[in-house]
Amino acid sequence: MNTTKQELIEKIESRVEDKALERSNADLLIKLINNAETLDEAISISALGTMYKRTGLHFDPRLEKQSNTIKYFKKNEALSFTTPGAQQTHKLIIGDNYEALQNLLIQYRGCVDVIYIDPPYGKDSMGEFAKTNYDNTLTRDNLLSMMYPRLVLAKRLLSKDGVIFCSIDDKNQAYMKCLFDEVFGERAFLFNVPRITKKGGKSTATIAKNNDYILCYTQNTDIIFSQEEKTDLGKFKYEDEYVKDRGKYALTQTLDYNSLQYSEGMDYEIEFEGRKFVPGGDVNAMKRRHNGEHGVTDWVWRWSKDAVEWGIKNGFLVIKGDRIYTKSYLNCRKKNGKCEIEYIDATKVYTTLSFIDNMYSNDNGKKELDTIFINGSQLFKNPKPTKLISTLVKMVCGNNKGVIFDFFAGSGTTGHAVLDLNREQESELTYIMCTINEPTPTTPNGIAYDVTSKRLKRIMTGECYDGSKDFEWIKKNKPYGGNLDVYEIESVADNESIAGKTPFDVIDETLYGKEKFTNLRDKIEWVCQNFQGTEKYIEE
Repeated sequence: MNTTKQELIEKIESRVEDKALERSNADLLIKLINNAETLDEAISISALGTMYKRTGLHFDPRLEKQSNTIKYFKKNEALSFTTPGAQQTHKLIIGDNYEALQNLLIQYRGCVDVIYIDPPYGKDSMGEFAKTNYDNTLTRDNLLSMMYPRLVLAKRLLSKDGVIFCSIDDKNQAYMKCLFDEVFGERAFLFNVPRITKKGGKSTATIAKNNDYILCYTQNTDIIFSQEEKTDLGKFKYEDEYVKDRGKYALTQTLDYNSLQYSEGMDYEIEFEGRKFVPGGDVNAMKRRHNGEHGVTDWVWRWSKDAVEWGIKNGFLVIKGDRIYTKSYLNCRKKNGKCEIEYIDATKVYTTLSFIDNMYSNDNGKKELDTIFINGSQLFKNPKPTKLISTLVKMVCGNNKGVIFDFFAGSGTTGHAVLDLNREQESELTYIMCTINEPTPTTPNGIAYDVTSKRLKRIMTGECYDGSKDFEWIKKNKPYGGNLDVYEIESVADNESIAGKTPFDVIDETLYGKEKFTNLRDKIEWVCQNFQGTEKYIEE
């Protein structure tokens, strides 16, 4: 708690140094922060001193509600599940993400590698209690007020090389960028790039809107991203003894073709691994061709005798069935016209235009959701495609390990993207997602119950919670596997004294990465150190 207060005080002091806050006002705020009983109060007080910015951003804060209750994780056993042999356990938190962020700091402070968020910024997508923007009675202050304390907490979750990405529309991106500049610092800004939302557009007298934006900030401005793929890696699925240097290889071409210009010098017998091969596979046909019975184009080898000898010696040829294939390696190739190995770079640098490719559009997100649910895109509007989030994660987590966090999880695309990446590149990424369970006309039980948790259950195990398998995705995909712990956010009064109901009874330390305490004194000390409001209870 003291560390958190000190960080907030340092922020206030920086305002004084920047001449954005008077010394007398800063001293009052620092006094209030030091006397704050909870982290909620301290953050809210700090926010009062950082509303007026030299960059011009000003908004009237709507502070988080204060209470004397402790919010904690409780495992939802009915929605949690394991799969046979799985080593990795992912997490879905159902409840207010502000409270989830506070609880996650207990275990994950400085441990999250990538945060991706898609906050509810549109007037029709923020839910009953969060409508904002131009066409509503509430103002943009609600969006900024909601995001400010959450970004403050999210920053503390990021690792020293951590990166946060935020999807935002054109109406709000300027305001959100100013807010990110405030919380993370302008030096932490990496990019603000357009992302295609749809390929086509309705007829308009002005201009069709086909993109939104991705904001990106980092804890380490010297970070190096992995590179964009120049080619489809999916076809490179075979390995041989050269995989370390050459990468995996693909089989895209046979060595013999019947559509090349005929040349007797390219129509010969090859001895390879104790077998004999001729173009087209018919020895008698080859003899007739040698006697002049051939077309202008006919069966020949693509490589000369010298090239074939070199290819066999250097592992560029392989037998599949009764045909000889040339190997196309990811990181090298036979140099054009020469019997030499040429190493190549299969990647390219990401640019500010990388995300305008149609594979990143919402249309693909809708199609994906429709394969998992009947009319899935009606259950959840404008889902992001998994390819978008998997690409962002891949840019950062080049070592194939990391913790990925999304505290506006929505339909669960981030979890889906992480699972897909783990399979694609045999990585060991884990996801943590949080979503509020707000009911909508299409999700009467709430988005978390009706969409998010069910999506994860279906793609991880191959069936829904009721055992049903009537969805298209499973017909073309193998379940990802893995374990899922689902937590709900519960509350307990900080002065509760009824046996079995006190904070020390109901809070389960194993949900925070701790071993079960063997004595009550250690449990009390841990709870008092990590949960708001409990210090007051102990002192009394």
